[in-house]
Amino acid sequence: MSKTTQDMRVLRHKRLRKRVTGTAERPRLSVFRSLKHIIVQVIDDEHGVTLAAASSLEKGIEKGGNIDGAKAVGKLIAERSKEKGIKRVVFDRGGFRYAGRVAALAQAAREAGMEF
Repeated sequence: MSKTTQDMRVLRHKRLRKRVTGTAERPRLSVFRSLKHIIVQVIDDEHGVTLAAASSLEKGIEKGGNIDGAKAVGKLIAERSKEKGIKRVVFDRGGFRYAGRVAALAQAAREAGMEF
C-alpha cells in the first residue's frame, strides 16, 4: 500500500517534533496549512496549553488561502503574542515545506516583532 501525501506530511511532522519543543520561556509556533486556510497556534508543550491562536477563518482576514492571507495571519499572531508577553518562539512548520504561504507567515511574524 502506498503512502499518501498526507501520510508523508505526518511522518515529516513527527520527525520534526522530536527536536522542536515549546517551553514556557520559548513556546512553539505551530502552523497548519489547508487548501483554503492557514491556522497558527503558540503552544507551551510543558503544560499542554495554547497561549495564542490566529486563523484565516476569522472575520478580520479577507483573503484566506493565499500569501496575502498568510501574511495577515502572521501579523495577527505576532500582535496577540505580544499582548501575552511572548516575543521569542520556536517555529514548527508542521511537516510543510518552508516556502510559499508558510514562509510568508513566518516573515510577517518576524516583521511584526517575533523572534525565531
